[in-house]
Amino acid sequence: MSKNDYILDVNNVHKEYRRGFFNKQVTFSIDADFRFAESKIVGVMGANGAGKTTLFEIITGGNPPTSGKVYCQGQNIHNIKYHERDRLAIHYHQSYQVRSTKWTKPAFLMEAANSDYPIVHLFDEPQFNTQDGYIGFMLDFFKALRHSGKLVFMSVHPAEQYHLEIVREICEEFMFVYRGQVTRYKTWREFVADEHVRQYLGANLVEYERRLGEE
Repeated sequence: MSKNDYILDVNNVHKEYRRGFFNKQVTFSIDADFRFAESKIVGVMGANGAGKTTLFEIITGGNPPTSGKVYCQGQNIHNIKYHERDRLAIHYHQSYQVRSTKWTKPAFLMEAANSDYPIVHLFDEPQFNTQDGYIGFMLDFFKALRHSGKLVFMSVHPAEQYHLEIVREICEEFMFVYRGQVTRYKTWREFVADEHVRQYLGANLVEYERRLGEE
């Protein structure tokens, strides 16, 4: 399959930050290589500082990678006009405010987006309010995006057991960001079998699995 066959193609992306003047040292790096040809809802987890937000910023064109490319519906998003990048991929941070894009080169050197509405939607730690049916409303919204052919990423920091229940219920695949590596899992069972995932989720996962066993 070519890049034009994928909704999203994160192609051998590497991002690193360096510190120092003469002997620059790498202080943070992340590597990702994955692609999606069909609409899905994907759950993304990882410890604070692991690089989830950086990954989302790279995918939406807000943060240029050190190397590699991101193709959204066949277009290199980092070569799309700045004010049109959110027509391909859009990043909602926490309370659903849209993240801005860093300008790195003149817009006249860039191409137009081939879409009028975002194809990829990335929700960065959305606030799930337990009051007044808000969770149900947001989950229905995510499902509606998926059924309309969109690719949805939902990054969650599972502070409560019901966060695990939400992710398990709605997500069709999973990703875990750990020590600069992004790993993809096809099923919940495969996801929670990873020892690093289990260590990250800790007691919440143990209690959640106990509850599931009792049902």
